[in-house]
Amino acid sequence: MKSPGARFLVVGALALFMYVPLTMGGEVVASRADYSRQTVDAVGAEWGGQQMVNGPVLVLPVQGPVTQKENREVVHPITGAMTTEAYEVTTVVAKAPIYVLPNQYDVTLDTVSQVRQRGVFAVPVYTAAFRADFNFDLESVADGLRAGEEILWDAADIQLGLSANKALRGDASLIVDGRSLRLEPATGDGLQGIRAETGDPRAVGQYRLDLTFNGAERLSLTPVGRNTHVMMTSDWQHPSFIGAYLPNAREITDVGFTADWTIPHLARNLPEISRDNPRHAAQRAGFGVRYFQPNDFYQKAYRASHYGILFVALTFLTVMLIEMGQERRAHPVQYILIGLAQAIFALLMVAYAEQMGFAAAYF
Repeated sequence: MKSPGARFLVVGALALFMYVPLTMGGEVVASRADYSRQTVDAVGAEWGGQQMVNGPVLVLPVQGPVTQKENREVVHPITGAMTTEAYEVTTVVAKAPIYVLPNQYDVTLDTVSQVRQRGVFAVPVYTAAFRADFNFDLESVADGLRAGEEILWDAADIQLGLSANKALRGDASLIVDGRSLRLEPATGDGLQGIRAETGDPRAVGQYRLDLTFNGAERLSLTPVGRNTHVMMTSDWQHPSFIGAYLPNAREITDVGFTADWTIPHLARNLPEISRDNPRHAAQRAGFGVRYFQPNDFYQKAYRASHYGILFVALTFLTVMLIEMGQERRAHPVQYILIGLAQAIFALLMVAYAEQMGFAAAYF
């Protein structure tokens, strides 16, 4: 075809046809990205998984009277006839406990990160040293009691929710006014975490909890204190702060980061004293950091394949403009070969990038 208009239409149709192999290449890149995410999730779960520290919360058991009607058969003293009479029976049973959140809640977190390899995939994980100093204000706890109810102070315990108990490492300790409380795994109601019987907490001033645990990808906390202050330090250079609250101050350097959160009680929708378990509401108010990996070459390769049609069209147009000044024209098969070569560019790039990084693979 010698007509420039006709050749332009044919070359344009060939360029659009190249969208098919480009899309197929993009699907391969997306599949590799999904496999990478599955590997990251699997290795992270084996190491400890995404961690959220939820609590602590003081649980005060409550008991109170319950009146029920019972029917009893009695014999009439004169007629001897059997009759049924209703009686009211009052028994003392366990009622919904009282949940008390800390008054002052100060947390110090220090994490040491490392990168675990599985095949060609890198997974960032961390080990966190957690320390919390907190106390409880119990002066108005009895205001929430109903008629006849009483608090079983000696049966009180402290609960701390964790995403997975298997992530705990080393010794864990809960110090109460200089004495150590025995920590046990928390059970019941789908709760993961630890608990400790405190005895009567009214005479207790200050609590100190120390934990060491593993985790991967994310580390979050809940602002359970009436006044919550969290100081986090880490050697990870690429933090991404997430959740309901961003840090008041942060500093990111080549050797890690520090972040500081101060959250007053007016900034969170959590009652300090409640008859409903605050665990789920506290999770929704969680905040923390994601251990972000900046070199996501799968996303870059997918974009290269997704917008590859623009490069194919530009290349075809350039070849057509060059050949217009020559007697010999390029055959349509040659255009197809050029387009296919560009279509496999993204595949080769992601294959090399998994071995040597995106910049070298792209070059």
